Amino acid sequence: MDLARTEVDRAAPRAARRRGAARLGLMALPVAFFGVFFAYPVAAIVARGLHADGGWRFARIWDVLAQPDIRHVLWFTTWQALASTALTLLIALPGAYVFARFDFPGRQFLRAVVTVPFVLPTVVVGTAFLALVGRGGLLDELWGVRLDTTVWAILLAHVFFNYAVVVRTVGGLWSQLDPRQEEAARMLGASRLAAWRRVTLPALAPAVAAAALMVFLFTFTSFGVVQILGGPTFSTLEVEIYRQTSEIFDLGTAAVLTIVQFAAVGAILAVHAATVRRRESALRLVSPQTTARRPRGAGQWALLAGVLASVAVLLVLPLAVLVQRSLDAPDFRYYRSLTSADGGTFLVAPIAAIGNSLQYALAATAIAVLIGGLAAAALTRRAGRLVRGFDALLMLPLGVSAVTVGFGFLIALDEPPLDLRASWMLVPLAQALVGVPFVVRTMLPVLRAVDGRLREAAAVLGASPWRVWREVDLPMVRRALLVAAGFAFAVSLGEFGATVFIARPDNPTLPVAVARLLGRAGDLNYGQAMALSTILMAVCAIALLLLERVRTDRTGEF
Repeated sequence: MDLARTEVDRAAPRAARRRGAARLGLMALPVAFFGVFFAYPVAAIVARGLHADGGWRFARIWDVLAQPDIRHVLWFTTWQALASTALTLLIALPGAYVFARFDFPGRQFLRAVVTVPFVLPTVVVGTAFLALVGRGGLLDELWGVRLDTTVWAILLAHVFFNYAVVVRTVGGLWSQLDPRQEEAARMLGASRLAAWRRVTLPALAPAVAAAALMVFLFTFTSFGVVQILGGPTFSTLEVEIYRQTSEIFDLGTAAVLTIVQFAAVGAILAVHAATVRRRESALRLVSPQTTARRPRGAGQWALLAGVLASVAVLLVLPLAVLVQRSLDAPDFRYYRSLTSADGGTFLVAPIAAIGNSLQYALAATAIAVLIGGLAAAALTRRAGRLVRGFDALLMLPLGVSAVTVGFGFLIALDEPPLDLRASWMLVPLAQALVGVPFVVRTMLPVLRAVDGRLREAAAVLGASPWRVWREVDLPMVRRALLVAAGFAFAVSLGEFGATVFIARPDNPTLPVAVARLLGRAGDLNYGQAMALSTILMAVCAIALLLLERVRTDRTGEF
């Protein structure tokens, strides 16, 4: 017995060294991928804008920020993100409570419906609200009211897009809180409000803060929604970067705005990381029991009815109007016209965008699952600043301007050994950058839930890192892997900011095709945009409903 214990003790340090080497090996490919296809293109466009005549022109930063129109863009970007976040929390928190604590018919299906807007491309979101509040939209026809090119259309579209973030993030934690803690406080004499404020709210605070930060991040970098609904009046940083690069060709101003956005997003992600760590600590203290029950009393039934009404008006109605507008012609004219090319907007029939998008999304999903899976495996054990820095690196593509990345691809990847401008793989590579963070965030909680002693035992017995992953981790995370692939597919399918630069006219993606059709006058182009948006919405919804069938309670943070 002593001899066997001695052998195990001797093998343990070797296993630890092998795990450390394996961690570095797992990080190598993701670091190289992000270095070549993210850091290099972004650095290239920044250098192109700020480096000239053999020197750096950092004074250009202050010159750009001193311009009144740029200051207006910065101000609008910040305050609309704050307003969107506050409005989303105000409307979605009651929904988070209802989905967490109430049990009612169709609850699971409605959870999936609520999540559909989040996986939709922002171009489709903008198109749906354009059909609802724009010229000739439902409000215009019924009451003569138009909200397009107003800030209210943008704010409501952001609520539509981010409602699921609050419901999933806050509601997921709320459903695990033991209601007996609040009941005990009430038995000790606290009022219902005081018990909620002193017991439930402190436990929910990390999740609420995390949801608020995510909503702020998504709205701070909003592009497709503002591009379609804001018109020439409103412009966020992302929209202004696009305008400076594609219309004015002022790379210096675009580079400065990219640096500003990069710094702001870095600060937001740092706060988000700290909030997530506090949230993980809180989750270890809650009860895993299911707390949903039938509503009781008139007040709870009224709350359920109010939430269902808000979901119907804010989430379902815009999508229903989008579908109706796509059918607002005899004999499915808008859909049939997608099969013929006009030689103007596209070099091919618009229907070809469907096949292109599916091909690109499948390739991007394969890349994202490979890179994200390796990264999640490397992050399974928290260890030092290097790993935390690696984790932050993986999240940056969600906040850094996708427009900058796409334009950077054209500038940086245009000569050997990385001359990819003529390659169809350029689009999936850009889409995979956005998909990787979703893969990591979906798989990481499940990987961390695997008992580390199982890995250690397999390593001590001589199993290689690859065999440990195959025999121990993979059977436990197979469902999470499917969910991660589904999210990566949906996100890649709807990516717009980068692909608008690199998608070729003879191989457009669905979001790019929708945006180009909306940019042309005429009822036929408008109807075709609605039809393509409906098709894209249907594909994303089907993917999400399939995800709901395979996901588990421990699958992912979102």
